[in-house]
Formats: sequence, structure tokens, C-alpha cells
Amino acid sequence: MRSKNIAYLGTLIVMAVVTGCHAKRELPKLQKNQLPKEYSMKSETLMLDTSKNLAELSYRDFFKDEYLISLIDSGLLRNNNMQIAIKQIESAQETLKQMKWGYLPNVDLSVGAASVNRPSNNSMNGIMASQFMGKSYIEDYSSQLTISWEADIWGKIKNQKSGALAMFLQQKEVVNAVRTGLITGIAQGYYNLLLFDQQKLITQQNLSIVDSTLQITKVQQRLGMSNSLAVQQMENSRDNLLKSIRIIDENTAIQESALHALVGKLPSPTAQRGSLLKLKERTEFSTGIPAALLSRRPEIKEAEFAFLQAISDVNVTRANMYPALRLTAQGGLNSFTSSNWFNIPGSLFGMVSGSLTQPLLQGRRLKTAHNQSIIRSEQAELKFKEAVLQAATEVFISLEQIASLQDQQKYNDQLVARNQDLIRQAKILFKNDMATYLEVLSAQQSKLQAELDQIQAKSKLLYAEVTLYKALGGGVN
Repeated sequence: MRSKNIAYLGTLIVMAVVTGCHAKRELPKLQKNQLPKEYSMKSETLMLDTSKNLAELSYRDFFKDEYLISLIDSGLLRNNNMQIAIKQIESAQETLKQMKWGYLPNVDLSVGAASVNRPSNNSMNGIMASQFMGKSYIEDYSSQLTISWEADIWGKIKNQKSGALAMFLQQKEVVNAVRTGLITGIAQGYYNLLLFDQQKLITQQNLSIVDSTLQITKVQQRLGMSNSLAVQQMENSRDNLLKSIRIIDENTAIQESALHALVGKLPSPTAQRGSLLKLKERTEFSTGIPAALLSRRPEIKEAEFAFLQAISDVNVTRANMYPALRLTAQGGLNSFTSSNWFNIPGSLFGMVSGSLTQPLLQGRRLKTAHNQSIIRSEQAELKFKEAVLQAATEVFISLEQIASLQDQQKYNDQLVARNQDLIRQAKILFKNDMATYLEVLSAQQSKLQAELDQIQAKSKLLYAEVTLYKALGGGVN
């Protein structure tokens, strides 16, 4: 009889293993994209240094404006989205702690359980209770300790623990992604404010010139040297400049409110900030090699850990189709009367049992769950590839923008210098009665417009530098 039971048990295990192996399906492997060895550029003027990487710099070293650094400090400390992401890490950490207990048995303690059952007088339990106990009801009192443990034969607990670790690391990269995005948003918002300040200053200078021109035109009209059309044109120019100043003030207020929201503060005017003209653009960019994106970009690392978590889920769902070996032990006190409940050793009882359970027919739920987990892992692999593709694309786009803006800045500098020379010449001609004062004012207006184009290009260049810093994975340190 004993040999038959052993044979039956062996047959059951073999069937389970065969069933599990039949359910196996090849898992996807994370094929990391073959990134180029260096960033190829259309522009030959942009200076790249692949031996270093801007992303290795902390934001305190990357930015030089003390007011901007102070805003970033406040944002990292008080931004609500940042705090939400940190709470997600704490939640994932709790799950990871729980998984570390997976190898230990489950222990349940029932200190006191009492029940009274009143069976029918015509039932077997009722007749036996009346005959043997002289009662029409049955009492049961127990206190017991139950220990159960499942052997991790197929690595299910191990893979659950690996999945929890991958989820924890994934959440850490989510926080890093929020951090880099926050730093970028604060810096670009701050640069917008500096641009608005300079735009307003130049527009006010233009307004002063237009006012002077308007006064001269009115005098010329009274002397018969001009007409009302010229006066109206100058008045239109003045009103357009006044409207532009109001729009700049509106944009400034909106940007200040948005910036304060990023740093976790209520809307209010920004007390202090630097000057756009004092900021220096970079002339050389340390990009490192493209493959460095795999280890620095939070979005890529997050996608990689999501893939690892998906693979762990695949292994768990596969293990669910295999036999499960469970051992259970119980012990405690049990009595049919409350007076004998704690009568030792009479009320002591104990039990040890083991089971080997193989799922057979469960409406294909286990196989469906396993196949779906493989599909999710394939999706995670595709998301990883897309993250790598997007990261590399962002770097290339940022570099092309910087190269173009550097060229534009050269032309803007030439235009400003040429207009300054025109003003000097117009003043000389005016002193020698060879040019009118209106021509001097016109030259000054041209110079201010060139300066306006110059600061806009400079702002875009600073903006692109921040975008490149983020694209390379900066801001994590």
C-alpha cells in the first residue's frame, strides 16, 4: 500500500512538471538598442566633448545664478508632485519589506474561540448530544496556534521578491524623472522672466524714442513741414508699444504664478532675480557618448526596471501552474465544556499535515494569466526601446537647436554692432546738418530692435541648454 502511494505521488509530480513545461513559453529578452558611438551633427561649429558629460553635474554646478538655485532648492523641498512621487517610493519600500518575509511561515494565534451549536433533535448530532452529553446543544472551546509554510520549489517567492525590488527601483527612477523635470521647468520659467524683464526695458526705451519722434512730428506739422498722417502714424506706434508693455506685464505675472506653483508657494511677485545680460552661454558641450543615456536617463532606467518586474510576474504566473507543497502544524487546547478548557494535559491537541496540490482544471485562468504576463513583458520591452529612442532623439534635437541658435546669435551680434555704428554716423551727420534728428531716432529704433532679437535668441539658447541637460539625464545628482 505504501509503495502504491509513493508511486501515485511520483506520478502526480511528473504530470505536474510535464504540464508546467508544456505551459512554458519563451520569454522576451531585453535587447538594448545599438546606439551610435557619438552624436553626429550637421553643424561643424558646435564644439562637443564626449570625454565628459553635463549630466554628471549637479544643478548647483550647472547653473550659475544664485536666485535660480534658490528657487530649485525650494522646489525640490516643497513641490507637491515631488512629494507624491517620494510617497510612492515609501509605498514600494513597504512592499519590498513584506516580500523579505516570504520565506517564513505564516503563524496565526487564536486565543479564545467558543461556539454553541443547537442541532435538530432528529439529526444524528442532536441524538448523539442527548445520549452522550445529556444536552440538546454542543459546546466547543478552543485556543490554537497554526503554522503553515509553502516550499518555494519553483522560485515563486523568489520571483515575487525580485518583482518587488524592481518595482521599488522603478519608483526611485520615477522620482528622478520628476526631479529632472522639475529642475528643467523651474529653470526655463526663470529664464522666461528674465527675458520678459529685458523685453520690457527695451520696449520702454523704444517708447521713449517714439514719444520724442511724436513731439518733433507735431512741431513739424505746426510749421507746415509735415501733415496729420505722420502724427497719427507715430501715435499708432506709441499705442502699440504701450499695448506691448501691458502684454509683457501680463506674461510676467502669469509666469511668476506658474513658477511659484512649481516651488510650492502661493502666487506672488518674485522679489529678486538676476539679469539675462549677465548670464553666459556655454561655448562647449560635454555630452558623453550616446550609450551613457542607458545608465543616466531616469525614463530609460524606469522602463528597464518595469521590464524586469514584468519578467518576475511571468515567472510567478508560471509557478502558479506547478504543484505547491504546503506543510501545516496546529496545536492548542480544545474542550466540549468550558470547565475543562484549560485542563492540561487533557485538553491538549496537536496536528501536522502536508499537501502537494497540482492545479488541473480552473477554467484556463492560470494559463491565461501566464500568457498575459508574457504579453505585458513584451510590451515593457517595447516601451524600453521607445524610451531609448526618444531619449536619443531629444539629445540630437537639442544639439541641433543649440547649433542653430549659436549661428543666429553671431548674426544678431553683427546686427547690433552695425546698428551701433549707424547711430554714431547718424549723430555725426546730424551735427554737420547733413541728417535730421528723425534719422537719428530711426537708427536708434533699429538698434533696439536688433537688441530685442539678440536677447530672444540668447533666451532660446539658455532654454535649449537646459533641455539638453535634461535630455542627457542631468539633475539626478
